[in-house]
Amino acid sequence: MKYWIAFWNILAKDMRTYYLKPPNVSWGLIFPLAWTTMFFIKSGAGLESIITLIPGVVAVSILFGTTSMLAVTVTFEKKNRSFERLLLAPIPFELLMLAKTSGAILFGVANAFVPVVIAAFLADLSAVAWRVFVPAVIMIAVASTFLGLFIAVAVSEVFEAQTFSNFFRFPMIFLCGLFFPIEKLPVFLKPLSYALPLTYGADMLHGAVHGGHTMPFALDLALLTAFCVFLFVASLWNIKRRWIS
Repeated sequence: MKYWIAFWNILAKDMRTYYLKPPNVSWGLIFPLAWTTMFFIKSGAGLESIITLIPGVVAVSILFGTTSMLAVTVTFEKKNRSFERLLLAPIPFELLMLAKTSGAILFGVANAFVPVVIAAFLADLSAVAWRVFVPAVIMIAVASTFLGLFIAVAVSEVFEAQTFSNFFRFPMIFLCGLFFPIEKLPVFLKPLSYALPLTYGADMLHGAVHGGHTMPFALDLALLTAFCVFLFVASLWNIKRRWIS
């Protein structure tokens, strides 16, 4: 029981201190919405076609929201040496890091459903397969959070984490099939697309919204889970190597 009390206290502290601050909300939510709205306006599509953009804006909102959170919470606390105090908490190291990342996962999931609520006023979402859409949102949030953790532990400053994140975020937007089908990419870029976790989350979202998936949902989910495990384990190894040893 004491483990879960510590888990909750760490999560609640991060929620109060970091996740609901205006800069994080603006970068994690308003920017993706504005970017996708501009994409929508430029495309000249009518309101009835807005449903085709839901997978893209949902995935981008999650990606930017979660990676922005981890760049602040982990990197800032390491720089100010408050992370070392957390290591003294009566909680296993793995559970400690899950507590540090759970807030970003929740923030990413919340980000995802803001554009969905907006789209509900503009289009008919009755055909969306929510039993696929919701797990896809959760798994994308987990994978993006662990990607943000992996990036954050590799640098020393918050601005470095944000800059480094862009090297992953912006290529992923265009290579993962969110707005442009992978089939239309050059042949030499396709292997890179399938090496990115967001590709499988985007495939699930497209399948849930308008049936445009290319792989079985079970395979997408399994590969996303594998990416999550790899990123989390790699991040823990890097933390122990760089920050603890």
